[in-house]
Amino acid sequence: MSPQLSFAAIFMSDVFEKIVSLSKRRGFVFQSSEIYGGLSATYDYGPLGVELKRNIRERWWQAMVYRHDNVVGIDAAILMHPTVWKASGHVDAFNDPLIDDKQSKMRYRADQLIENHIRRLHKKGRDERAEAVHTRFVAAMNADDMPKALHDIIISEEIHAPDSGAFDWTDVRQFNLMFDTLVGPVTEAENRIYLRPETAQGIFVNFHNVRESARQQVPFGIAQTGKAFRNEIVARQFIFRMREFEQMEMQYFVKPGTQLEAFEAWRAERMQWHIDNGIRPEKLRWHQHDKLAHYADAAFDVEYEFPFGWQELEGIHSRTDFDLDAHQEFSGKNLQYFDPQTQERYIPYVVETSVGLDRTVLMTLCEAYREEEVRGETRTVLRFHPKLAPYKVAVFPLVKKGEMPEIGHAIEADLQRHFNVFFDQKGAIGRRYRRMDEIGTPFCVTVDGDTLEDGTVTVRERDSMAQVRVAKESLSTYILDKLNQTAIAA
Repeated sequence: MSPQLSFAAIFMSDVFEKIVSLSKRRGFVFQSSEIYGGLSATYDYGPLGVELKRNIRERWWQAMVYRHDNVVGIDAAILMHPTVWKASGHVDAFNDPLIDDKQSKMRYRADQLIENHIRRLHKKGRDERAEAVHTRFVAAMNADDMPKALHDIIISEEIHAPDSGAFDWTDVRQFNLMFDTLVGPVTEAENRIYLRPETAQGIFVNFHNVRESARQQVPFGIAQTGKAFRNEIVARQFIFRMREFEQMEMQYFVKPGTQLEAFEAWRAERMQWHIDNGIRPEKLRWHQHDKLAHYADAAFDVEYEFPFGWQELEGIHSRTDFDLDAHQEFSGKNLQYFDPQTQERYIPYVVETSVGLDRTVLMTLCEAYREEEVRGETRTVLRFHPKLAPYKVAVFPLVKKGEMPEIGHAIEADLQRHFNVFFDQKGAIGRRYRRMDEIGTPFCVTVDGDTLEDGTVTVRERDSMAQVRVAKESLSTYILDKLNQTAIAA
């Protein structure tokens, strides 16, 4: 461990390790192919993880598609014509600047090393020095020989390796992140295709298909969720950076000249979506891109403060007409839009929102994780927004004999019409509560002796641990009303 790490960094690292451990132990995330020693930077979602992921994906779809009458969905193929990636620029320019620590053999992104160095300078109050390095960094990212320019900054600033603390670097070099494969029985170069590194291009090549079939007029959006693949060399921090991951993207097509207004509207809406999912506003911030792609005129990232630092969660980009224009050039097909209101023909500009689903899952786990002292004992609880919790309700017969289990199963069957429900009749009731706290279940329903007499059950709320009596016939309505309220306070 680097001697430069602060107590706070060590504490946050410990918290992150606990979250990773809980994720495996309770069935959120497993290492892929674990019985064979695992495969680096690939993970499987377990029974609880797949529910959490599905709930996040559905809330995104609700917010992006169902709440906008001019946004529709698509599910494009993972495999696409290879010229798609030539047109998009991925074949020639989809690279990361990499640098190796010769002592530890660890590999890092050179640009991220410098960005983290600038942040440390600001934290130490050395703002003037930080601004000077930042100016050099922006110039380096736009330099003709970017790898050399980044390497010069790392050497002159004496930036040490985060893991080993060593100052023994290789040169910076560029690495293309796309996976390629071959189609058909003949292994020849012309049969090479790529696993898509992003979902956006499937939207762009279907611009006219979707617009015409859905009877949409500009401005309108096309949304998609799906897998993407990147041959990440610097792949670490659990599911934050993986080689196979899922994106949730929406491309919004607008008339040229109106893109920045749309950009600001979507920027505000996307930040609010994260807050509405129970993320504390102080844990979110905007990061404006220092280096814009040559075709972009605005780009911001939503960043979240993970236990390992501030990291990108979602990007909102104003991409101008680059994508449709490039596909028009490479395909030879007319991708212009005829505006019936103005009688003009133009290639629409695009405002993009792109969020990593796996990163959102990780953020949700980190945000929800709490350790609390309760009557002299430590309670581990995941304070998920109730709509995101894998199980909404758990049903407990106080004892597993007599009528209580039968009544419990009847309640379970009734609640299952509305929610994902967990039934548990094993162990002391306190331990059952703790098990549900640890996986974030918002409500626990206990069938006890009073239930046999008056037909009421105990409903225990996760965060406050408060208990109320509710008639079992009113249980579904009671819980639905609770779930439809705002997020439970963290």
